[in-house]
Amino acid sequence: MKTTLKTLTKQKMFLALLSAAVILPACSSQSATQDAASAAAPAAAVQSAAGFTSAAASAQAPIPVEYSYSQEDENTDWLSTNPVYVELSAAGASIQGSGAEANGRTVTIKAAGTYVLSGKWEQGQIVVDAAKEDKIRIVLNGVEITSKDSSAIYVKQADKVFITLHEGTKNVVTDAGQYAAVDASTDEPSAAIFSKDDLTINGTGSLMVRGQYKDAIASKDDLKITGGDITVYAADDGLMGRDLVAIKDGNVTIEAAGDGIKATNDTDASQGNIGIDGGTFRIKAGRDGLQAAASVQVNGGSFTITSGGGSASAPAKVSEEPGGGMRGPMQGGAAAPAATATAASATESESGKAIKAALGITIAKGTFTLDSADDAIHSNNTVTISGGEFAITSGDDGVHADSAILISGGSIHVKKSYEGIESANITISGGDVDVVSSDDGINVSGGADGSSVNGRPGQNQFSAGASSSNSKLTISGGTVHVNSNGDGLDANGSIAMSGGTVYVSGPTSNNNAALDYDGTFDLTGGVLVAAGSSGMAQAPTEASAQKSILMTYSQSQQAGTMVELKDKSGATLASFAPDKSYQTVVIGSPELKQDASYMLYTGGTKTVEFTAGAAVTWLNESGVTTARTSGPGGAGGGQRGGRAPMNRQ
Repeated sequence: MKTTLKTLTKQKMFLALLSAAVILPACSSQSATQDAASAAAPAAAVQSAAGFTSAAASAQAPIPVEYSYSQEDENTDWLSTNPVYVELSAAGASIQGSGAEANGRTVTIKAAGTYVLSGKWEQGQIVVDAAKEDKIRIVLNGVEITSKDSSAIYVKQADKVFITLHEGTKNVVTDAGQYAAVDASTDEPSAAIFSKDDLTINGTGSLMVRGQYKDAIASKDDLKITGGDITVYAADDGLMGRDLVAIKDGNVTIEAAGDGIKATNDTDASQGNIGIDGGTFRIKAGRDGLQAAASVQVNGGSFTITSGGGSASAPAKVSEEPGGGMRGPMQGGAAAPAATATAASATESESGKAIKAALGITIAKGTFTLDSADDAIHSNNTVTISGGEFAITSGDDGVHADSAILISGGSIHVKKSYEGIESANITISGGDVDVVSSDDGINVSGGADGSSVNGRPGQNQFSAGASSSNSKLTISGGTVHVNSNGDGLDANGSIAMSGGTVYVSGPTSNNNAALDYDGTFDLTGGVLVAAGSSGMAQAPTEASAQKSILMTYSQSQQAGTMVELKDKSGATLASFAPDKSYQTVVIGSPELKQDASYMLYTGGTKTVEFTAGAAVTWLNESGVTTARTSGPGGAGGGQRGGRAPMNRQ
C-alpha cells in the first residue's frame, strides 16, 4: 500500500503568504497500537493555546498528517510463504526455487515472492529488478554481503520491498567506497541498501550497515522500520527516505558524517516527513540528527542525539567571549547585514541541529537527550510540544521556531544554551520548562535573529511579518524557571501572563533585565518572581489587573538568598531563592490586594513592610516609593524611560 502524508503548503508558500494558518502534523493513523490520549496530544496542544493570536502567525488545530503501517510492514512470518532459498558463498550462489538468478557475483530477484538469504557474499550484490506491481520480501537469515563497486542491496524496481531480519541472526551489509557506475542526473545508487521504491525493514534480528560511499540505508520513496536491532555507519546520511521515514519500533544506532535520519522531498508539498512512534535511538551525526524537508512528528521513543559534534563544538558567541560585552550587532531587531545573512544561509543546510524541520515539529511523547552544536530543536515554521521529557545541551538555541512555539505539556530542561526558547511567538499553557542560557532565556523576536551571526552555524531567519508589534509571549499555565545571563523573559513585542508559575534568575549585568518587553506586560494571573539586575529593570504594565511589586535593593543580594512575600498574618504568598545575585525583584501574585499590608523578607530578615497600591508597588528598603527608577536605565512598568533601545535578540 502506497503511503502518503498530507499537508497544505511548503515553506516558500508560508513565507509568501505569511498570514496563512500554521500547519502542524497530527498523529499517525496507526495509533490503535498507541495510547489514545498521547496520540491526540498534538492537536490538544494547539487547541489549549486558543488565546494565542498574532498577525505573524495564527496557530490552529493541525491538518492531519496521515501515515500508516500495513499488515505486511509488520509481518515477519516467512516460513509459510514457500520461500526461495539463496545460499551465498565464495563458490557462488545456490538458489532453491524460481524467481531469482545468479550471474557471477550478482543475484537478481525478478519476481514477487519471499527470498531467504544466508551465507557470506564477498564482492557481490543483491539486485531487485521486478515488475512495478511486485512485492518482494528479502529475509536476511545470517548473511554478510560486501559489494566491490556499488550498493550491496540495490532495488531497481518493485512495488515494495520488505527486508525481514530473522530472529536471532546477525546480518552485515557493506557497500563499496567508490561506485563504478552512478547515474549523474539522479546520483543513484548512493547507499549500501538503496531502493528506488518503498522499503520496509522489520523483524527481531540484527543488521549492521556500513555506507562507505555515501548513505547507509536510503529509499527514493518511503522508508519504514517496524522492528529490528539496526546499527548503521555512514560516510554521509544514516537513514534516508525521500518522501517519508516512519519508524514504529526498533533499536536504532546511527553514526553518520552527515545527517542521522533524513526525509528529503522538497518539491512535493505532501512529502518529506519523518514520523516516529516508538523505538530506541542513539544518533551521532556530523550534521543534523533528524532532518525533514517538511515535518517531524514524534509520538514516542527514546532518543539520544549528538549533532554537529555537540554543544562543545559550537563557536563562541560575542557575549560568551572574554570582554565580549554586548551580544550581536546593535540593530534593534532589524535584519542582519546582507553579507552576513547570505553567509549564514549558505551553511544552513549543513547545520548541526538535533531535530530540524522546515514546516513543523510536533512532539507528543518520548524521552530526549539532545546535545547539539546548533539549535537542539529547530523549525522554520512551528514547534508544538505537548509531552515528553527533554534534557537539552545546545551550542545555540534550545528550542527555536521562526513562526511559533506552543508548549502545553512535558518536562523541558535546557541545561545549556545561548538562548533557551526563541520564536516570533511563544505560548506556554502547561508543562515544566527549565532554561539555562548564556544570553536570553525566553526570547520573542521579530526581524532577523541577530544572535545567529558572529560565526554561529546557521541563521535563524524570522519572517518579515514577525515584527515586534505582533510578537508575543503568552503564559497561561505550567511552571517556568529561567536562569539567564541575558534577559530572562525578553519580548520584542508584548508579554501576557494569565496563569502558571514563573521564576527568573538573572541577569547580573545592567545592560539586560529579568523582564524586558517593548509593548506591554499584561499580568492577569499566575505567580511571577523575577530577580535580576537594576540597570534596566521592568515590572508588569501599570494597567494590569493583577497586582505586583518591584523591589530595588541598595546593595546586590547574593545568589541563593531567599526572598519571600508575606501577608500581615505571616503567610507566604511567594518565595524564591534566585540562582544568581540580584538587586531587583519583581513579584506578582493573585493574593496581592490593593490597600492591604504585606512584608518582604530577604534572607530570612524582614526588609520592608508596605501597603500595596493600585497596580505596581515600587519599593526600596525605606518602603513605598513613587520613583520609577532603579538604576541607570530606569524601571517603568512598561515605560522605557531613559532606556536606550538594544538588540535583544
